[in-house]
Amino acid sequence: MSEAARLAVERAARESYGRLLAFLAARSRDIAAAEDALADAFHAALETWPRDGVPDKPEAWLLTAARRRLIDAARRAHVRHAASDELQHALELAQHDADEPEMFPDERLKLLFVCAHPAIDAAARTPLMLQTVLGLDAARIASAFLVKPATMGQRLSRAKTKIRDAGIAFAVPRTDELPERLDAVLEAIYAAYGSGWDDIAGADPRRKGLANEALELGALLARLLPAEPEACGLLALMLYCESRREARRDAAGGYVPLDEQDTTAWSQPMIEEADRMLVRAQRARRIGRFQLEAAIQSAHAARRHADQVDWEAIALLYEGLARIAPTIGALVGRAAAVAEARDAATGLTLLQSIPSNAVAGYQPYWALAAHLFARLGRTDDAHAARERAIGLCEDPAMRAFLLRRQN
Repeated sequence: MSEAARLAVERAARESYGRLLAFLAARSRDIAAAEDALADAFHAALETWPRDGVPDKPEAWLLTAARRRLIDAARRAHVRHAASDELQHALELAQHDADEPEMFPDERLKLLFVCAHPAIDAAARTPLMLQTVLGLDAARIASAFLVKPATMGQRLSRAKTKIRDAGIAFAVPRTDELPERLDAVLEAIYAAYGSGWDDIAGADPRRKGLANEALELGALLARLLPAEPEACGLLALMLYCESRREARRDAAGGYVPLDEQDTTAWSQPMIEEADRMLVRAQRARRIGRFQLEAAIQSAHAARRHADQVDWEAIALLYEGLARIAPTIGALVGRAAAVAEARDAATGLTLLQSIPSNAVAGYQPYWALAAHLFARLGRTDDAHAARERAIGLCEDPAMRAFLLRRQN
């Protein structure tokens, strides 16, 4: 296979998978069938493009191939004639739209809201979004949700069948339907951003571009729902984090912790846009998790213009976050902030109050424990905690950083 063709297929998968799947699923009303057809289309591209050359419009080529496979599958399944005709007509319209890029609507948000429908098992909503719209495989999703891959696969399969059999509409819900769906959509976008953020070196091809796609979806959601403060809060949060991307590694690729980063390398335009989003969210006077997390990152971003971080303010924000969304990340973050604002002993007490079964595999917990033990002069405990953190670390640069601290 020619390298150019292989790279073109990879780029199409990375940049267009979610758009293509959402577009096909919205017209066929069958997510699983759309996934199968699109997988076949990518396989065909791997066989055809090296021989015939990369087409001028890769998205349109893939959509044509997937459309044909959907129609063939419907016929093979002996779908009644009328339904087959309806499917073919819908997909021919889809092909027409794909040939006109300016008419090719982005259906990803619709598919996110479909996956968040109250008829879908709550435990499957966010995983379903991560797989269908954002392309994460079931094994990685299962790992993130601490369940077996087979169990997650069954949940996802049942959810797709429910969408098909119940005829759930592919549309952004009415205003009165938003509250029961919006939280899951926000969670999925943030989870996708976190997955892409963690893979800063771009070593995992399945996660390449995920952070950018999450930012794009977050911006679309904020434009669609400008009066929803949490949509603006999520976008602000991601922008604050993204503004620091270039400072997270030194010239040699080594990990640089937040408090040691060169603030001049932070993106001022992103910080300013995040500030605007956070102000817009706060005007609604409906506080939520993502607004609080964005406010915490805003306090860190202030270091670009100040000599020190207001740890007391950050600790107070974490207190609020721990009350309304007591996730493991929030509880560990609160302990870290309190340790900085007050003292290491108080921070360690908070850290150790988190149930041990919840943090057994959570790497940031053990990295913070090692740091606090070291500050308190508990060398053996610090060494043991750091060993645990190193063992749980997937990022080679961060692992090297911890190993240097260990030695």
